[in-house]
Amino acid sequence: MTAAASAVPRIPLNDGTSIPQLGFGVFKVPAEETARIVGDALRTGYRAIDTAWGYFNEEGVGQAIRDSGLDRDEIYVTTKVWNSYQGREKTLESFETSMANLGLDRLDLLLIHWPAPANDLYVETWRTFVELRESGRVTSIGVSNFEPEHLGRIIEATGVIPVLNQVELHPYLQQPQLRDFHELHGIATEAWGPIARGKVADDSVLQEIGAAHGKSAVQVALRWELQLGIVTIPKSDHADRIAANFDVFDVELTPDEMARIAALDMGEQGRTGPDPRTFS
Repeated sequence: MTAAASAVPRIPLNDGTSIPQLGFGVFKVPAEETARIVGDALRTGYRAIDTAWGYFNEEGVGQAIRDSGLDRDEIYVTTKVWNSYQGREKTLESFETSMANLGLDRLDLLLIHWPAPANDLYVETWRTFVELRESGRVTSIGVSNFEPEHLGRIIEATGVIPVLNQVELHPYLQQPQLRDFHELHGIATEAWGPIARGKVADDSVLQEIGAAHGKSAVQVALRWELQLGIVTIPKSDHADRIAANFDVFDVELTPDEMARIAALDMGEQGRTGPDPRTFS
């Protein structure tokens, strides 16, 4: 393991495994550019890559892993089952497609991409995830964009608690109630959109805090998430920004700075993506 990669803490999961706290997301990364961009991330030191069937770039992720020269066990790979593939048979089909796309025989983490409550298939999908975990082809299983009512329902139905819930989370949508639910049940919180689709770059509070540490507003937002114990997966297509997003382990925000960032929360008004209660 490189010195850069070893700087990334690991967050323990409730199944006895762990996940690198800082990973690399590939949402909206063009398929034809994915292998190169993920390769840049791996060379920088990222060792967790987050993709999804619905991103249509799993093949590029797999190519980057093969080209990296790294041992398979050094790279933590997450993918997801899309809404239209929920239900047992379609979930199994989606999983096989993703594994073929990635060129892997074992997956580190599989997530239900959205609860899609109008379809009412997420409980059946979760039961299928449990089957896949028991088969040994998936090490850990979790969810994405689940609210407490969705989490409660799958836990009650199966007795199996997700290891992680990946949700929109950034200084303007801090999700305190959901994070409290996660803590109560031993579920790790993972942030997608951790820089609010770039909006944090122009935030005067984050800029001022960054100036005190020689960091950018984006780096401050990422550091804030790390200090809260959140797993975060920033994304960029540019090698310099990929490196900058990784350069957040040599600074510690003060309690006062953390409080100033906490005061930026806008609740639901800060959401940039769909509402998980209605998106199907």
